[in-house]
Amino acid sequence: MASLASSRRGALSALLATILIWAYSWVVMKQVLAHAGPLDFAALRYLLGAAGLFAVLLLARQSLRPPPLLPTVLIGLCQTAAFQGLEQLALLGGGAGHVALLAYTMPFWAVLLAWLLLGDKPSARHWLGLVLAALGLLCIIAPWHAMGSVLSTTLAIAGGAAWAAGTVLSKRLFRQQQGVSVLGLTAWQMLIGGAALGLVALAVPQRPIDWDWPFIGALAYSAVLASSLAWWLWAIVLQRLSTTAASVSSLGVPIVSVLLAWLILHEQPSAMELLGIVFVLLGLLAVSGVGARQR
Repeated sequence: MASLASSRRGALSALLATILIWAYSWVVMKQVLAHAGPLDFAALRYLLGAAGLFAVLLLARQSLRPPPLLPTVLIGLCQTAAFQGLEQLALLGGGAGHVALLAYTMPFWAVLLAWLLLGDKPSARHWLGLVLAALGLLCIIAPWHAMGSVLSTTLAIAGGAAWAAGTVLSKRLFRQQQGVSVLGLTAWQMLIGGAALGLVALAVPQRPIDWDWPFIGALAYSAVLASSLAWWLWAIVLQRLSTTAASVSSLGVPIVSVLLAWLILHEQPSAMELLGIVFVLLGLLAVSGVGARQR
């Protein structure tokens, strides 16, 4: 019992650290645009993050052999290249808190994609969650106002859908291939996605990188903490807590991001955005099944 309680405490500590690291990373991603182009930064972040994960694999004496190639490439293109590239571009015209909220529509897209790709038919509570989420998105996007950038909103939502595709593809790989290392898959897909971002960054004209201390600090935070360390901590959470608890806990990221963007970037959320947050939270709680009888 003592070891079980200790394991749970460790998982909760890892969870709290992950939420705080990822939440602040949205502020960093917004601030770094004053020093570098969005695609250059995204590519550097994930290539360095992948290097950190491969270093962990070496230190842990785990195999460096790549997982099945085609699924890993698809996961990397969706979960790293498309997701991070689209969200970083969305931040050019949108606030950090606003973009983070739209990016974390990922669980809802995942429900629909899992139905199509895995045959996991949504239950009544899933449909309820999707309806609540749609109401929340409507409040956050507020199409009746002449708000920010429509392009930024579209890119942020598309990025969330790309992340969902990568998540479902990962689930399918784990179902089809027993013994695939979570850390190994994360490292390889991050390397592939980072390389794809690098190729796109080379082809797209962007502002020159200011190799000053603010940029170096932002890159170090994003690569070491928000990429390598946070993904490792997330793996610990997934190992020690239930899937339901882990999925619900991810809601803390966009909510804390909104608060940090309010405090640091002075992006004060409107009343409609706050109402939208409530609807999104209710929708995610319905999708995750909190309070429902577990079988």
